[in-house]
Amino acid sequence: MKHLLFTFCFIFFLMSCNTAKAGAIYASTNGETLQQKDNPNTTKKTRWQQHVDYKMEIDMDVKTYQYKGKQELIYTNNSPDVLNKVFYHLYFNAFQPGSEMDVRSRTIKDPDSRVGDRISKLQPNEIGYIKVNTLTQNGTSLKYETVGTVLEVDLASPIQPGESVTFKMNFDAQVPKQIRRSGRNNKEGVALSMTQWYPKLAEYDEEGWHADPYIGREFHSVWGDFDIKLTIDKNYIVGGSGYLQSETKAKKGKKTLHYVAPKVHDFSWAADPDYVHDVYEMPNGPTLNFYYKKTLSEEYLENWKKLQPKTEALMKYFTEHIGPYPYDQYTVIQGGDGGMEYAMCTLITGERKFGSLVGVTAHELAHSWFQFVLAFNEAKHAWMDEGFTTYISTLAENELSNNPKEKPLTRLYASYAGFASTEYEQPMTTHSDRYAYNSAYSVATYVKGAVFMAQLGYVIGEENLKTTIKTFFDDFKFTHPKPLDILRTAEHVSGLELDWYLTDFTQTTNTIDYAVKSVEGKTITLERIGLMPMPIDLTVTYEDGTTEDFYIPLQMMRGEKPTSATIIKDWAWAYPTYSFETNKAIKSVQIDPSGLMADVNLENNKM
Repeated sequence: MKHLLFTFCFIFFLMSCNTAKAGAIYASTNGETLQQKDNPNTTKKTRWQQHVDYKMEIDMDVKTYQYKGKQELIYTNNSPDVLNKVFYHLYFNAFQPGSEMDVRSRTIKDPDSRVGDRISKLQPNEIGYIKVNTLTQNGTSLKYETVGTVLEVDLASPIQPGESVTFKMNFDAQVPKQIRRSGRNNKEGVALSMTQWYPKLAEYDEEGWHADPYIGREFHSVWGDFDIKLTIDKNYIVGGSGYLQSETKAKKGKKTLHYVAPKVHDFSWAADPDYVHDVYEMPNGPTLNFYYKKTLSEEYLENWKKLQPKTEALMKYFTEHIGPYPYDQYTVIQGGDGGMEYAMCTLITGERKFGSLVGVTAHELAHSWFQFVLAFNEAKHAWMDEGFTTYISTLAENELSNNPKEKPLTRLYASYAGFASTEYEQPMTTHSDRYAYNSAYSVATYVKGAVFMAQLGYVIGEENLKTTIKTFFDDFKFTHPKPLDILRTAEHVSGLELDWYLTDFTQTTNTIDYAVKSVEGKTITLERIGLMPMPIDLTVTYEDGTTEDFYIPLQMMRGEKPTSATIIKDWAWAYPTYSFETNKAIKSVQIDPSGLMADVNLENNKM
């Protein structure tokens, strides 16, 4: 029970921080087919992905929280398929009584406390909506239907492979009362947190369309370039994605801000009349922007000042351990309902203790690599996005802390093991909206996803893991990689066969449980109790006080990781026990002294 209580406490911490939120592949800036450069260590292949360019003119009324939009969208079909329809996401429609998000929140067994039944209580002037008034394809009017948070569009003519078409749209929208990620007047008084706020074309790839309804999880979008002209009250200060090109006066006490954001799959912004805007210049690095309310207490204002050099240090850490940040700016904004990553920016709540403020910033900033450059499908592979981010941000925070821990990932391992012992765990391959419990989603994505990456280092060696992460980022940036891509990268780097690792750890709930069964004289017998196979690191302490490290390769890996330990015979998975003899009398035996193997029962690991 102690384990379970700890697990739920840790999940709550994660949700408050964020859930509140191989070869050298390159992407051309105009979204053409992605080519793979020659690399003898990779499987050669060609990828394609769609491309979309947005031009939008937005006129916001800050009194009614309503806005009008004009959107011109150039969509390039880089697929080999003829497209007979397209779909748009209308995310703000989720914030209406009776929506799928509302009903799911009221029927799931452990609802997110930030949502609860709040959507069901929204009044007409508090709901969110996006209403499409007109839509044309190359000048021809189209038939379309709004179905919840998805706009279903019948095309006037099919889009042929390689063809670019222009869609033009006029729409009206209303910003919902702040409930989840987006909205107006959040609990800290931020006026506008504008995320997933425009009609957004759904992604199409080799698996088909990804027109998922917005029920509560995150997003998957098309790469492209954004050109946004935002007209808003002249007293509002705006921060967000992209680069500000100009600011001009408009009529009736308004101003127009012109932004461009190249090579992104999202555009977000926030606005408030009481924002302070601090600019922090990094030598040889991106410009860091910080927007926070000047009405914060002295303690919180001081925390936002102290956050700025910490953010620089985090930016340097991620650049060193993952790869170069590809944009010229990054912005940290007070807003939203916890912490959530967006293109070139994050929205986080600002009334936090300093440690919490640094922690949530570390996590959201790390997403800029693992989500906004690699851009996994968060509905299908959320564990890659959240798990890899949790792994690297945990290490970054630990290294930059005043009192770093020798084993900073221990809490994640304990949380996973505790939850794996319950009946609530589901495989990591579960669609994000299909988890029976929010807690099961959080463990699978944040916790087990992070353990996947850390444990990969146990399997292939820490130096190989570091190389794998950098190679994976460099090879797959701007390409929407999938689980097989990280696996194949690790295989190419390490020379080991790893399909068993991806299969067991992500596609099943099989657990790892190895035990020291007996020590008789100089003979050690180990036992595999869990279904999941692993290689074994073992430390033997002899009666004379000396120690010796042993490495037992897993036969199906077809090789060994780099190690200074004594390598002994392979262990084939189907054999439940394994015995070997040492040269000296044994005092004690310890399986995995590093703690990097996710063994769910540590009590039988030592004798």
